Amino acid sequence: MIKNIIAKVFKFVFRFALISVVIYFGIVAVLLLTGKPNKPDPAQRGPVFDELFFDYSNLPELKSFTARDGTQLAYRHYSAESNKIVILLHGAGWHSRYFLPLAEFISSEGLAQVYTPDLRGHGLSPKKRGDVDYIGQFEDDLADLIAMIQQDNPDSMLIMGGHSSGGGLAIRFAGSQYGQKAKAYLLMSPFLKYNAPTTRLNSGGFAKPYTGRIIGLVMLNTVGIRWFNYLTVMEFNMPEKACDGTETLSYSYRLTTAYAPRDYEKDLSAITQPLLVVAGTKDETMIYCQYEPVISQYTTVQVKLLQGVTHMGLVVSPEVRPVIKEWLEGLGRP
Repeated sequence: MIKNIIAKVFKFVFRFALISVVIYFGIVAVLLLTGKPNKPDPAQRGPVFDELFFDYSNLPELKSFTARDGTQLAYRHYSAESNKIVILLHGAGWHSRYFLPLAEFISSEGLAQVYTPDLRGHGLSPKKRGDVDYIGQFEDDLADLIAMIQQDNPDSMLIMGGHSSGGGLAIRFAGSQYGQKAKAYLLMSPFLKYNAPTTRLNSGGFAKPYTGRIIGLVMLNTVGIRWFNYLTVMEFNMPEKACDGTETLSYSYRLTTAYAPRDYEKDLSAITQPLLVVAGTKDETMIYCQYEPVISQYTTVQVKLLQGVTHMGLVVSPEVRPVIKEWLEGLGRP
């Protein structure tokens, strides 16, 4: 009799588990197939790219370094007589070209050498546009770039910087195994997370997430299934006049995930180095007034707000230069 009861219980549990699995993966399948973005709100146009239309004739030539998987990844170098080195990480959808005015200023003033990499999946001719091979590959690529830089600059002070999603990647780097390689962090209107108090809905209309598909892929990754991480989960609402064939208008799940902090509270808490955050009061994608109260909960931060400066203007406008100059000059002083 006891055996019969045990058999019935086992059969019931097995059936319940089987039905649960079928329902779980059925929900995932529906989400993957139907979870595409809504049409963007015309009132939300995202960042203005007009400020990036300037003379790029002085742009340094692209060079390349070899990542650990053998891939050649592009970067530009702005030389200077300085033992400080700044790496600037570009934002979503574009590449590092727009750092030209800021990088030229930093290097010409002798404040630091500047390296501006085109992140994997971006730039002129990436191997897989809008995709990486695995979540966490950006941090590995940056560690490889740093190793290359330090071969010729063994006693340098490395500053990791980034704008927008590049700032989010810098925060992610800080929370990784490589975070202590940087001696300071420079974040310009950084993306913390889609639901952080600092981020406008859909980045002010710039981002078009496949919300349902993202949920489905999170469910799969939770049970260790990563076969579908190549699927597109993000598109960008970039104006046509800003498109020249070098833009990256869609991202896979693994690139989207790799570009943002894992957990911005924990990653920010890992920053014990000097940290400067700069934002503009006319930022179209971020809520500038939230940076200080949010970030200061997790680490010591200096926040500078620039009046009348937009999201893209933060990088290219002259207003940001004296702020960064003063901060860089102060690094390393007793």
